[in-house]
Amino acid sequence: MSTLKEILTRRPVVATIRLTVPAGGAKPAPPVGPALGQYRLNLMSFCKDFNARTQKYKPDTPMAVTITAFQDNTFEFTVKSPSVTWYLKKAAGIESGSSRPGHVSASTITVKHVYEIAKIKQSDPYCQYMSLEAISRSIIGTANSMGIKVQRELD
Repeated sequence: MSTLKEILTRRPVVATIRLTVPAGGAKPAPPVGPALGQYRLNLMSFCKDFNARTQKYKPDTPMAVTITAFQDNTFEFTVKSPSVTWYLKKAAGIESGSSRPGHVSASTITVKHVYEIAKIKQSDPYCQYMSLEAISRSIIGTANSMGIKVQRELD
């Protein structure tokens, strides 16, 4: 239950914007500019903050961002690590998954790759309370649906 003070200090939310922006590459040009501009948010402030938060990642790594725009033209944003499919493609060294998953194998990866991806994804806001085993199982399921075979060790 919220207290009266919390209710009175809440700022009304105008919109929730979801974007995929390259790490360290936020510019006031599309796709960031039009998405934030229509809610009259400060573009340069977002770009500087986003680029500062994502400087530890390699450039051109696709980062998922959720921006909450408030009525007083302020915003908050959370940055998530890249998607599991992006990590799987990088680990397998392929551009895209199999056109017929289950029938045609696109590539193979090891359980160690899956474990490393799971350790990275555990820092995400939605996965921080999940066990490493649960995240690994989810990653293996995603790999299977992409046509990537998971083995104990590469031959």
